[in-house]
Amino acid sequence: MKDADALQRFLFENSNVRGTFIHLQASYKSAKDRYDYPEPVAQPLGQALAASTLLSSTIKFKGSLILQVQSNGPINMLVAQCDDQRHIRGLARWQQAIKGESLTDIFGEGRITITINSEQNKDRYQGVVELEGASLSEAIERYFQQSEQLNTRLWLFADQQQAVGLLLQQLPGEAPDDHFWQHIETLGETLTSGELLQLSSTEILQRLFHEEDIRLFEPEPVSFHCGCSSEKISAMIRALGYDEAQSILKEQGKIEVGCEFCNQQYTFDAVDTDVLFAS
Repeated sequence: MKDADALQRFLFENSNVRGTFIHLQASYKSAKDRYDYPEPVAQPLGQALAASTLLSSTIKFKGSLILQVQSNGPINMLVAQCDDQRHIRGLARWQQAIKGESLTDIFGEGRITITINSEQNKDRYQGVVELEGASLSEAIERYFQQSEQLNTRLWLFADQQQAVGLLLQQLPGEAPDDHFWQHIETLGETLTSGELLQLSSTEILQRLFHEEDIRLFEPEPVSFHCGCSSEKISAMIRALGYDEAQSILKEQGKIEVGCEFCNQQYTFDAVDTDVLFAS
């Protein structure tokens, strides 16, 4: 039985190769139910949510990792975020129907941006690569090849109920065993979407790597969570300044702010706004 909404790491003993599984169910549903996503849009969103969670597991930090795709095709924007607490959120914007399954059919031409925000030292790292490859997972693999110079393989799948993924990565070391990496990579390539969607982490490891000595760690829970709040929106309105806020009230009768990630609407009338600036 697989763990719903969980990330689970494993490593190959006496090697510099590690792996991570991700299984999103309720959290994926929470993200895609915020908008009326067509299924061809919801599935790439699920893959991106799975990918951002897997990528966040490869670094030790307090902050968030954001995976963003900007393009000129049917899906012209895709954003997925995961923080160090394994809280995820995401959204997609589309401008026309998707008529194929290739990366170009879905996104057209574009680029992938991966941003890491660290709360500890306020550093911000950002890497950008062209959106190239046969799939979203292959495009992200190219990011690691170009920006990180780390051998990395990703398998990402999503259907109507769940989004799943597997990451394999060769860590930098003094004497990397390229032969072992190629062996593990070859075995990983036999994994099917049905197996990743239906089998538990233990069953997949047994199916793929039964001859290897593997250490499997305890699952880590993942949940949908949006960081927006009335307090944050209030601070944003204060930052506009009293005159600008009054101008919006005069023109629209209220100040209304919506969170794109969770679709929550925040409304402030004239009395609410006066209270904001009085405090």
